[in-house]
Amino acid sequence: MSPPPLADTNLFKPIKVGNVTLKNRLAFAPTTRLRNAEGGIATTLVQKHYEDRAENNGGLLIAEASFVSPQAGLFPGVPMIHTEEQAKAWKPITDSVHAKGSAIALQIWYLGRASYPAILKAAGLPMLAPSAIYMDEESEKAAIEAGNPLKAMTTDDIHQLIEDFKQAAIKAIKIAGFDFIELHSAHMYALCQFIDINSNKRTDEYGGSIEKRAKLVLEVVDAVCEAVGPEHVGIRFSPYVTWQGGSGADSPLLHPIAQYSYIFSELERRGKEGKRIAYVHNIEARVGRGIDVKDGPEHSSEWVRQIWKGVLIRAGGYLHQPDYANLIKDVNDNDRTLIGVSRYYTSNPDLAERLKKGLELSPYERDNFYSPGNYGYNTYGKSGEKNLDKDSDVAKEVAVPLV
Repeated sequence: MSPPPLADTNLFKPIKVGNVTLKNRLAFAPTTRLRNAEGGIATTLVQKHYEDRAENNGGLLIAEASFVSPQAGLFPGVPMIHTEEQAKAWKPITDSVHAKGSAIALQIWYLGRASYPAILKAAGLPMLAPSAIYMDEESEKAAIEAGNPLKAMTTDDIHQLIEDFKQAAIKAIKIAGFDFIELHSAHMYALCQFIDINSNKRTDEYGGSIEKRAKLVLEVVDAVCEAVGPEHVGIRFSPYVTWQGGSGADSPLLHPIAQYSYIFSELERRGKEGKRIAYVHNIEARVGRGIDVKDGPEHSSEWVRQIWKGVLIRAGGYLHQPDYANLIKDVNDNDRTLIGVSRYYTSNPDLAERLKKGLELSPYERDNFYSPGNYGYNTYGKSGEKNLDKDSDVAKEVAVPLV
């Protein structure tokens, strides 16, 4: 069956997010793609990627997760926003997106126990997490072989993490020109690790109770809001995550609704007090780290919107139904929901237009998500155009640092 046109749904109605009025409610969810230069510098290929997806769009693009510091993580091809040079490299990208009439956010992250111990060791950095609990036997083996065993963060380490997020937010908004920053508190990276009962066994002010495990993420929210204004701040959560050792809904220790209801309530309280952040980005339970969860129970996320009354981005498998039933239902349910899409945005640079008109979508190629080079990145055509092959001049383009 042909996909239905969505022009008459709420997806193509304007909405105000922070101080920005979007022309539609489609968000490009953040997607790590490893096309940046050495030193975490954004490149011409990255600029082309976002510029193409901003054209005839008017929605929100959320750029790929960027490390807030070397301690937050080091990995080839992943951007960082720690230095002024790294921030300035993003400016041509945000300018290009704005020139096309769309808005753009930058997701910022800290890996914690998901870091690569050998890479950190080579840089003279320790591997830090809320507690010295590895996510699995493989990660423990890698850390021991690298001579960089996992260590629990000290209070000073935690304060430095907060400062790193704050400074990254300042650079993203005031130098790089992003409309928003999105705190990555999902998928069992550092902020999520502090929240999750499986990875946080601390007995100090940052662990033990529901409130104490939420303390760090709320302190980071408060710090970045004070630095750049809450209207420039978003945050992403994955309450049902089981990837990388997350406790999920079947945990015998604590149901995610109990933990995350407190966090959403605290964000809503801040909103009512005049410090409402621009948006909350929630990953639906039917998806785990970009993979559809086909087996296992369905878990509703309706409780999130019942607590959080601000703008809500919902992401996870929305384009995998031929009739887009879940997408239509959720975006039309109220006047404050955006729909986040990731995988099909990689293979459909004109995704907004295709959804609006009910045009067929080009399938994505997972094998090319994290491969180097331009093939499978900027070689997808718009509707009616052919995708370029590996021998094309575009596929052979070399990434050039933007500073």
